[in-house]
Amino acid sequence: MKHYNKQSSPRNITIGDIAKDLGLSKTTISRAISGKGRIGAETKQRVQEYILEHNYRPNLVAKGLAQSKTYNIGVVLPADANLTEIPFFQSCLMGICEAAASMDYDVLITTVTDDDISLLKRLIDNQKVDGVVLTRSLVHDLPAEYLKEIGIPFVLIGTSEDEDIVQIDSDHEAGCCELTTFVLKTGCERVALLAGNQNHMVNRSRYQGYKKAFLETDKEINNDLVFLNLNNNILIQKAVNYVLERGVDCILCSDDFICSKVITHLEDKKIAIPDKVKVASYYNSNHLENHNPPITALNISIKELGITAGKHLIKIITGEPASHKSLVNYEIVLKKSTS
Repeated sequence: MKHYNKQSSPRNITIGDIAKDLGLSKTTISRAISGKGRIGAETKQRVQEYILEHNYRPNLVAKGLAQSKTYNIGVVLPADANLTEIPFFQSCLMGICEAAASMDYDVLITTVTDDDISLLKRLIDNQKVDGVVLTRSLVHDLPAEYLKEIGIPFVLIGTSEDEDIVQIDSDHEAGCCELTTFVLKTGCERVALLAGNQNHMVNRSRYQGYKKAFLETDKEINNDLVFLNLNNNILIQKAVNYVLERGVDCILCSDDFICSKVITHLEDKKIAIPDKVKVASYYNSNHLENHNPPITALNISIKELGITAGKHLIKIITGEPASHKSLVNYEIVLKKSTS
């Protein structure tokens, strides 16, 4: 039997420690411990030998959840969401609650920020839920890393580069590519992009869609017209002033928050939409409903994202097969702001 460096206490050993010592992935270690999923006999034996030698015991919380059910699922909302983002998370929550109720589950809500997941940890430590829905995907995703580490079932509303995470999303890249392509084919040559926080995967996907449209239409992106990480009104106004000075034909906004600020600033400057400049949004919401002219935007069924996420999570909890990634349909609603 091969010997490894022992930890000071069995309780200090995590799946991550075992994976590091054996040069394997956390997923492989989890499968070897649980006996679920495909794994080679030799690899399984190596993991079992390590566990025996180190007297490893699985996380007590994860073990308790595996043995009994609370019939609750947790929903994690971002505590730092701005006012225009709240309707998105409300619609997600409504969908999750509908799915949970239809399958005899209840919903508990907690919040996190990009770098503080203490309330999520408390929910798990107190064994309140059988699984979790994350409603925002981040590039450096602490909540997802934590849930994966302790082995609690969870799904993500959004997109992740981690292929082990079950993801529910709309095809933002394809939708944004399609909308950008439409704008380019209407004769616009100078098309600006004003986008939000690039630590949010959805904004990265939207930016990729923007770039893909230029590539597919054999047009060159003017990087002077691309602004990322716009998180307040001052930065948005500066970006609008800058692109106007450079004769922009169309301003594409990555979300409704940015779009509403762009429209307000254009109105203040008495710049007519679409006569002087066209405007469109990669995400539609009721914040854009009352503008005149009406705004061209990408429509996504947010509630359907929540319903799909809730159903997938409960399938995983009950041991049923669930697809790795599910995409909810989108539609482009063309209105006068780009005509």
